Amino acid sequence: MSSKTLPQNRQLFGHPVGLYILFFTEMWERFSYYGMRALLTLYLVAKTTDENPGLGWLNSESIMLYGWYTMLVYVMSIPGGMIADKILGQKKAVLYGAIVLVAGHCILAFDQMWAFYSGLGLIVLGVGLLKPNISTMVGGLYQKGDIRRDKGFSIFYIGINLGSLLATIIVGYVGETIGWHYGFGLAGIAMLLGLMVYLYGQKYLVHVGNKPTEEDKKSDVSVLQLLGSLKNNPLNLGIVILILIYAVYAGFTYSGVDSWGYTALYVFIALVVGIMMMIYKTLETRIMKDRYLVLLLSFLIVIVFWGAFEQAGGLMSIYTEQKTNRMLFGMEIPTTWFQSLNAGFIILFATGVASYWAKRKLKGKEASSIFKMAVGTIIMGLGFVFMIFAAREYNANGSSGMQWLVLAYLFHTIGELCSSPVALSFITKLAPVKYASLMMGVYFAATGLGNKVAGAIGEKASEFGEYAIFSGITVLTVLVGVLVILLLKPLKRLTHGVEEEEREMLETEGYDMADPDIN
Repeated sequence: MSSKTLPQNRQLFGHPVGLYILFFTEMWERFSYYGMRALLTLYLVAKTTDENPGLGWLNSESIMLYGWYTMLVYVMSIPGGMIADKILGQKKAVLYGAIVLVAGHCILAFDQMWAFYSGLGLIVLGVGLLKPNISTMVGGLYQKGDIRRDKGFSIFYIGINLGSLLATIIVGYVGETIGWHYGFGLAGIAMLLGLMVYLYGQKYLVHVGNKPTEEDKKSDVSVLQLLGSLKNNPLNLGIVILILIYAVYAGFTYSGVDSWGYTALYVFIALVVGIMMMIYKTLETRIMKDRYLVLLLSFLIVIVFWGAFEQAGGLMSIYTEQKTNRMLFGMEIPTTWFQSLNAGFIILFATGVASYWAKRKLKGKEASSIFKMAVGTIIMGLGFVFMIFAAREYNANGSSGMQWLVLAYLFHTIGELCSSPVALSFITKLAPVKYASLMMGVYFAATGLGNKVAGAIGEKASEFGEYAIFSGITVLTVLVGVLVILLLKPLKRLTHGVEEEEREMLETEGYDMADPDIN
């Protein structure tokens, strides 16, 4: 068998077949996750006396748990990435993560509090293993500088949102109308399908995500070594110690049952800050150091973006349930179906948005990843203008129209399409090779911190009102996006033309730069 006919070298629609194996694996994993996410806050706030009884929690309590849960789901990507880098390799980490997820979602089908908390814990662990490593494997399917990489991530991103669309419609309907735990169980069946797809497609993935060799382990610097080297850097050590002191302060002084949860969070942040600073010290060239600084800035943009965007599963979901007139042609639309708008709009507009940016790039106009992330943050933030209108209408009439939600989700989606798939690809370009999975883990941890910020903001709605919360989110996101655009030129210099390498490779290999299909 020639090398061209080996399974791992086969192409489908111009991309490796392995991309589509990862596409369907992630689709079913996201089906299970977003199905669970669509039901979580509604299940928590549903009264125990309802026909479909929930736990009867207060809105603020539900959003608080939602914030912690969705944060931990992504924060666990850091140890998940480390385990892959040092022990298992990405391929096995994804496999074990999928198995743990099947167990977690299936346990949630039982109507017991021990099953509820155990299931959430297993989902946190499973996503932590699977999420960062499957994305790293997508990047590994393409050689350095391959122009198809961005489009490959866009295709992969469609898989994520196809799973989300199906989940919020199917699992959402089952959970709301038949029973919450039937919905949770259905999510478990979906994850089992994802596991089966992944096992079937191993022959197309033999060249990516393999277990690190002894030589790889020796050449890499371990996290413990990075933290240990802090003692030789007084300034960096001092910063970490200050954050640790604040962590203890938070445990004793913060109000609420989660005060020591904040202590754990700040301890985690202190360790991550220490690791990030010491990774910078290990980088060998000025170019690597500069690119790393841009990477860290992109993580801050990610926190702001998701801190606003993730109101969808918390505050906006409860607002839809309690304050929105959902009657259409005599039928009340299930609350969870509104969360499907985001995924549906992504599937409709993903190609158009990608083509728009591709044409800008071919015309020589600004289309760098950092610019797209800034524009995406602004557009997403402007979506909350419609939620301001909704809150104002509710204050005047006692309910608000569905059209405001539809428009908000539309703007959120366009912003996400400009920012999120680009960020995934951007990280694989900027990250130091030996820290690839760890950096992907930090990206998802930043997403998790954004989720926690979203929960913390959403909790304040009961105190300040939705109008004030939605207004504040709009102002913050637009200001951050504008600031990044103002700093665009120096930031692009710090990347040292990492994205121009794609154009050079195309010209070297004879691609027609006027052909938009290569983007």
